[in-house]
Amino acid sequence: MTRVGERVAEYYRRAQSVICVERSTVQPIRLNWTPEGFARTVESDLRVESAPPADGDTQPYATVIRDIRRINGRAPRERDKKDRAGCTDPNPLSPEPLAFLLAAHQDDYQFTSVRSGRERDRAALIIDFMSTNRTSRPELIEDVRGHDDCFDWSGPVATRGRVWVDAKSHEVLRLDRRLAGPVDVRVPWNVQRRYGLPAWVVLERDDLTLRYTTVAFSDPDEVVLLPESIESLTVVRSGLQSIRRTDRFSSYRRFLTAGRVIKAP
Repeated sequence: MTRVGERVAEYYRRAQSVICVERSTVQPIRLNWTPEGFARTVESDLRVESAPPADGDTQPYATVIRDIRRINGRAPRERDKKDRAGCTDPNPLSPEPLAFLLAAHQDDYQFTSVRSGRERDRAALIIDFMSTNRTSRPELIEDVRGHDDCFDWSGPVATRGRVWVDAKSHEVLRLDRRLAGPVDVRVPWNVQRRYGLPAWVVLERDDLTLRYTTVAFSDPDEVVLLPESIESLTVVRSGLQSIRRTDRFSSYRRFLTAGRVIKAP
């Protein structure tokens, strides 16, 4: 795991010189996972930025930064910032999914087994993991961006999953993450009263699959593993909307010096 953490930290350093286009499509679904209503697609310029290490950490923490360009094929409007339809739009600032593999954060997880396998015809090591703290105590909160009738949860949520890393380089090829089990999310009294919600809602599933692919750059020549797609599924009972999200990443460009941008072939 030391090698994996080092490669993730190296990936963050290299990714800061790369930007891409993210196309995020969210489909509302029923509890049986069938579509409900229309999908919403948001296109953004995306980059990874490294924040200074926190107290006691030796490695920086990575944040994903988005600049939304198109919503359902049109330019963003001011009302998108608050309208309920924008509830599922990607957050302009969000944690990078591999941050838990950095050495400073590995103590929060148990890495329970390592075995040989393959991922897209590449020899890989398959590593299972789970949260060290198995207790989930999240609380439902109103959307911090201010979207109407929109919610998130805050607090510890136990997860488990599997990560595939290249058998030689230890670069991450794929990440699967899911809940350790159904989670009861407490609804504060003021939120219950304002929106007519029950005292608890059940987060039944919150699955994520992140895949990486090789991207070739020239001048100078370099091949880098970068995100290809994220597939996620969130199923919530007790009156809240469940969704399926698909994120695709393309049009990678690399900044080499001030004012110089190289596009991947």
